[in-house]
Amino acid sequence: MTNIPTRHLGELAVSAQGLGCMGMSHGYGAADDTESIATLRHALDLGVTFLDTSDFYGAGHNEELIGRAIAGHRDEVVLATKFGFANRLGEPTRIRGDAAHVRQACEASLRRLGVDHIDLYYQHRVDPQVPIEETVGAMAELVRAGKVRHLGLSEAGAGTIRRAHAVHPIAALQSEWSLWTRDLEAEIAPVCRELGIGLVPFSPLGRGFLTGRYSSVEGLAETDIRRSQPRFADGNLERNLAIVAKLNELAAAKGVTAGQLALAWVQHRGDDVVPIPGTRRQRYLEENVAALAVELSHEDLAAIEAAAPPGQIAGTRYDATSLIYVNG
Repeated sequence: MTNIPTRHLGELAVSAQGLGCMGMSHGYGAADDTESIATLRHALDLGVTFLDTSDFYGAGHNEELIGRAIAGHRDEVVLATKFGFANRLGEPTRIRGDAAHVRQACEASLRRLGVDHIDLYYQHRVDPQVPIEETVGAMAELVRAGKVRHLGLSEAGAGTIRRAHAVHPIAALQSEWSLWTRDLEAEIAPVCRELGIGLVPFSPLGRGFLTGRYSSVEGLAETDIRRSQPRFADGNLERNLAIVAKLNELAAAKGVTAGQLALAWVQHRGDDVVPIPGTRRQRYLEENVAALAVELSHEDLAAIEAAAPPGQIAGTRYDATSLIYVNG
């Protein structure tokens, strides 16, 4: 196993970079279980032991997949999963944070994963109809029962985080954070740091866009969720490509890829930041892990941020319906 540094999410020690597993089952085209399991096992060999999933990804398929991949290796893994979406992909969004659903969802996740406990259990989105105190109270019961070790929230707002943390310590907030999504920097990240809550950026590569591998949506599968996301829409995509071109220039000067530069920027946000770039391919996993070794000076960081100023990112990260459930 490669010696990857350790970082802490609250009191939970994890590898300094995790692996987002969503794309192995959900959102980016057809699943390939053989390739995905090989990548998951290679991640463990590389020292990437913080694995992130959800009961929503592939309607449970992703948890089952991870369960198969880590069989016999449970002690090597820090396992994170999420609950909250009560719909399938393509159906109207329904969020459930009631106590009964929390208990039912946890039991189902444990069964699919084939484990007796979850290391980090997140509420995937905040239920606007249920007080966060009820949701976190039910999650805390799972901790007391030994079924969950640590609690997390995803895409929660600053006020919600404070209320949740008052019920039971929150170890981590998982939210989108990258060079083209910086919503949490003004208020949410400071509150997390005040309370000792770690930050877990998902989509730190802008859903792959910041790697420079995509110049249009034409090569994406028909079921790829990026086809319907505003930043990949005609007009917006072309404007955003100009940002990637600048990143490519900066990356070339440092002898790395644009994706490695963008990921290193996220890694440099602080020792309490643990990004979870997603991939199902071993070569991209290795490229992402190599970003941990990229050192950035203050001048480098300033140049990177100047290449991707928030005001020049074209398009919102979700459509209007999905944005309702962000930072709630």
